[in-house]
Amino acid sequence: MEKINAEYVKKVSEDVIKEISNLIIGKGDVIRQVLYALFCEGHVLLEDVPGVGKTMLAKAFSTVFGLTSGRVQCTSDLLPSDILGVNIYNQVKGEFTFRPGPVNNNIVLVDEINRANPKTQSALLECMEERQISSDGVTIPVPRPFMIIATQNPIEYEGTFSLPEAQLDRFFLKTSIGYPDFDSEFSILDQKESQKDKLVKPLDPLPDLMAIREFVENVFVEEGVKKYIVSLVRATREDSAVFLGSSPRGSIALQHAAKAVAAIEGRDYVIPDDVKKVVHPILEHRIRLSYSDSSSISSFLDKIMNSVSVPI
Repeated sequence: MEKINAEYVKKVSEDVIKEISNLIIGKGDVIRQVLYALFCEGHVLLEDVPGVGKTMLAKAFSTVFGLTSGRVQCTSDLLPSDILGVNIYNQVKGEFTFRPGPVNNNIVLVDEINRANPKTQSALLECMEERQISSDGVTIPVPRPFMIIATQNPIEYEGTFSLPEAQLDRFFLKTSIGYPDFDSEFSILDQKESQKDKLVKPLDPLPDLMAIREFVENVFVEEGVKKYIVSLVRATREDSAVFLGSSPRGSIALQHAAKAVAAIEGRDYVIPDDVKKVVHPILEHRIRLSYSDSSSISSFLDKIMNSVSVPI
């Protein structure tokens, strides 16, 4: 087993990005952001139009790391038991046996999460936050590592249920793949549909994700950088344009993500630029602007980063 240090994490990250880029062409930044979440064992919300590769991205990550994967296609009549699992009576043994649902996997794709009814969406909260399933009074831990990649269509609202703020806040980061550029889309045409599963292969040897996660968690953050993180998050609550600012969970996520950035770039300490790189994906979905303000959340965060002094 190779020693887990910053150089090792950097090498693994480069190999992962290179491998998945064979399938998801020209989207290295998005792959890197999902990697931040995986190394911090956080959850990802992909808000994007259909057909840009959201499902393939989730499958590619499970393949590269040799993890199990599950998929939930959300509909309005989906029940909590459909995703968590159900107890079935075993006539031979004369007892109930729990048959786990799709969430009993390392990486779970929850497709079109905003089509699931609120009761089913709430059932995901326990899995996301507590890393466990509760069924008929029995609590079962989910496999580790564990990550949910949820998708939603930002332009289609008919037959959907908006995610509650409590659930949005439990997503580590929110990002989008977006349309490919001309050259990337041209390259996509050369990919044979029948060969796509062979474009991504498991890393050899498979990295120990839990050990990497422990290393990322122990990356050093200087006191000045911590104050910078807190100042950024507090600024989202104090501006008159804000209806709802980021919770302290946003501060925690911002620090964890900055640690992941540092580790992926081969460092065991965080610098302010690491924080800047993840402000948008970490905080955008945690902020609501007042109705009277017409500026976008993205430009609002840019304004905050320009106004908060950076530690030297």
